Amino acid sequence: MSDGRYNANTQQVLERLSRAPSDRAGDTTMVTSPGAGTIAWAAKIKSNCSYNLYNIITVVIGDAGTEPVEIGQQTQAFNLAESFSQQGTLTTGTYIVMFRVGNRNVFYAPA
Repeated sequence: MSDGRYNANTQQVLERLSRAPSDRAGDTTMVTSPGAGTIAWAAKIKSNCSYNLYNIITVVIGDAGTEPVEIGQQTQAFNLAESFSQQGTLTTGTYIVMFRVGNRNVFYAPA
């Protein structure tokens, strides 16, 4: 008997939630890609390593008006906006969005 009441309550709750305004329901949207998806995160340039390869560190973006916080260890990433055969010109402290493509970290930041 309790199963019947539980199912009726569940149905009522679902109906009530479906009629509720979307701001109260806490809707979220997520974009996914099939197969080998691309992962991206915010980072900051620490220095130029060689050519268009930079030493970078991941950052966490906080509230508006606060500086991003560096986390983890430095890693390296290629700037796709610069030549692979000339020295890179981006300045230290530039914030970027870094992507993982295959086994390389890359970003695009015009110099």
